[in-house]
Amino acid sequence: MDSDYIADLFSAFGPVDVRRMFGGLGIYAEGTMFALVYDGAVYLKADEATIGTFRREGAAPFSYAAKNGRRAVMSYWRLPDRLYDDPGELARWAAEALATARRSAAPGRKAKARTARRPRR
Repeated sequence: MDSDYIADLFSAFGPVDVRRMFGGLGIYAEGTMFALVYDGAVYLKADEATIGTFRREGAAPFSYAAKNGRRAVMSYWRLPDRLYDDPGELARWAAEALATARRSAAPGRKAKARTARRPRR
């Protein structure tokens, strides 16, 4: 899967930037990574609010072998095969993945997580 194919695949969604990362590709819209490509499959960003939709489609999360020998699971879920041939529906899924990526990158979210980890005095 190359950059031109990915741009065409997401054309109904809008312009995307494709950047090499590790063994795959990151897909960005407006500077935010919302999808990745690995081993010929597209994975979209998901969270608690959207994972159910992926599960209903029989999709699985992206995972890889970590240095400690365990499987690491990321918050990206495999794009259902039917969406490769449905540009309009893919555009809706991509828009939701972009919104999810923006929510997860919200400044207050990281600050809240750091605050929650501080020991009480």
